[in-house]
Amino acid sequence: MSIHVDALAGQVGQELGVSEWVRIDQEQINLFADATGDHQWIHVDEQRAAAGRFGATIAHGYLTLSMLPVFLGPLLEFEGVSMQVNYGVDRVRFPHPVPVGSRLRARVSVDAVDEQERGVLLTMGCVIEIEGTDKPACVASPLALLVRS
Repeated sequence: MSIHVDALAGQVGQELGVSEWVRIDQEQINLFADATGDHQWIHVDEQRAAAGRFGATIAHGYLTLSMLPVFLGPLLEFEGVSMQVNYGVDRVRFPHPVPVGSRLRARVSVDAVDEQERGVLLTMGCVIEIEGTDKPACVASPLALLVRS
């Protein structure tokens, strides 16, 4: 769904969309561990993790957060914009671990729309859900600067 940048202010408090499900596998967790240097056993040692609290390895919280572009990309289609710039994240929480093999998706809302000299600063509410689990994997407020065309 595409929305004009000028209509965003009227969408505050509304859901922007829900992403497709994405599965998290051990290869992805291992690659993230290699990229970040975070090889904590709970993420990469499948045998030890199987005997641990979660019964399997779990994804890094920051891996879950780094999935935002995968989730947001298809949902952030705006008219009247020449460029979208990742402007950061205001708040991030990881309420529930993500066991290997889990499927995740994001539910995204418009939290705030602020006119800036360089464009429109969009603050989103993003809840990354784990299929079959009541608690979310991540709750974050990503920011995007939408440069008008």
